[in-house]
Amino acid sequence: MKVKQTTQDLEKYKGDMLVYFVHQQNKKVPACDNKLVQDTMKLAFKAGDFSGREGEILLFYPSGKGKLQAKRILVVGLVMAEETAAINGVAAADVWRENYRKAGGRVSETALKTKAEKILIVVPEPFILEKQDEVECLTEGLILGAYQFKKYKKTKEEDDPGASIAEIQIFTEKAEKNILQGLNRGRIAALSACAARDMANEPGNVWTPASFAEFGRKLARTYKLNCKVLSKTDMLRLKMGGILGVNSGSAQPPKMVILEYKTANRNPTLLLVGKGLTFDSGGISLKPPKGMEEMKFDMCGGAAVLGLMQAVGEEKPKGINVVAVVPATENLPGPSALKPGDIITIYGGKTVEVLNTDAEGRLILADALAYGIKQYKPRAVIDLATLTGAVVIGLGHHRTGLLSNNDELARQVMAAGDRSGEPLWRLPLGPEYSKQIKSTVADIKNIGNRSAGTITAAAFLQEFVGDTPWAHLDIAGTAYNFTEKSYVPNKAPSGIGVRTLLELIRNWK
Repeated sequence: MKVKQTTQDLEKYKGDMLVYFVHQQNKKVPACDNKLVQDTMKLAFKAGDFSGREGEILLFYPSGKGKLQAKRILVVGLVMAEETAAINGVAAADVWRENYRKAGGRVSETALKTKAEKILIVVPEPFILEKQDEVECLTEGLILGAYQFKKYKKTKEEDDPGASIAEIQIFTEKAEKNILQGLNRGRIAALSACAARDMANEPGNVWTPASFAEFGRKLARTYKLNCKVLSKTDMLRLKMGGILGVNSGSAQPPKMVILEYKTANRNPTLLLVGKGLTFDSGGISLKPPKGMEEMKFDMCGGAAVLGLMQAVGEEKPKGINVVAVVPATENLPGPSALKPGDIITIYGGKTVEVLNTDAEGRLILADALAYGIKQYKPRAVIDLATLTGAVVIGLGHHRTGLLSNNDELARQVMAAGDRSGEPLWRLPLGPEYSKQIKSTVADIKNIGNRSAGTITAAAFLQEFVGDTPWAHLDIAGTAYNFTEKSYVPNKAPSGIGVRTLLELIRNWK
């Protein structure tokens, strides 16, 4: 898909769809500066079919004899202009960023249904946001909303639109540099999230630990990053008992993929760790068959981290070093698999009693966190993982669980999530929770009791970060089946985390 800025004459545009955005007016017809669009809206308003409310669309076909030559005209409703207050603690500006994102997604949704391949978007006049930010968020919504994964679809179904959007032009009256910057920011963020969606959509027999390694090396070649891949031999030498134990039932060898973006030694380093469980059967503590196919999504944390590194490679942020680590393996009940009651030793020497082999993500993350912190001495570390079913029970599919040992880092991450339309909810940590994972035969055990499962999982990870400012994002409820939006696929990978991390880096303090 090509996305570009244009100042061409709207009346001469002969593409598949010309798009306008209008604000809902209180009991009045929405306003548009094009007479044909305005007259058509009046008729739809009188018929009760269109009032410009959020998510409403008006699609019509001009005769071609008037002043618009496009095949279709689409009018998309925005929230009422008077509705400028913060919502649920989210600042008004961030609410409107999401409004424009959803509006962009609505355009792509309609374009796919009508098989419109070439689209021209008329950016509305600035309201709450600067035009650069409007363009950024519209572009994000347009690209994310146009996402499709059809790699393995060999036969066409009747309800399949069978088309994709080939070109999106963003119209502004002047070709201003800041508008182009907004477009590029939106494009980079959206395409990086789409890369994470692609990884997650791949089946477990295709996307293996070796695939993570291959993708990491490809990013390194493309963007001149440093890539290092630890093999099973390396892990044995380093005594990474977490990832080795989880991998012991699989025929696929484990990998630990490390990507480095470096600016200068004097600059702070941000360490990002993403869980890369390419398939999780539960191991010996086998999961029930129903829904197990979704366990190919257990690598969405790793996908998010590598998707983020694609964006970092393109934007090349200044004043910060970024290191991404993805511990990647399968968790299967092979003849050598880890057993409940086994004791393993994590990198650095801490011992863990494994009571449930389905609590495996924390084991591979422990090795990655301990190793990454020792090797790179980061200013802060953030991990992302589809870690617990408990977070879905607590927060549903609407918010990512956030746990942290540092209030300022937690605040920055939550602010980045609000700006990205990927909200988080902070849960507590404390010694009362850490007590639940104390073991009588090892330093700690990998599960507590049934209560506070998301928190005790984070308490386990906290054992391996020391005093380093750290935030844990449990994305089990948001990595797939995330809140249905026009730019998020229904019952499919969302690409969650990529844009939040990118916003964090863009505004790093």
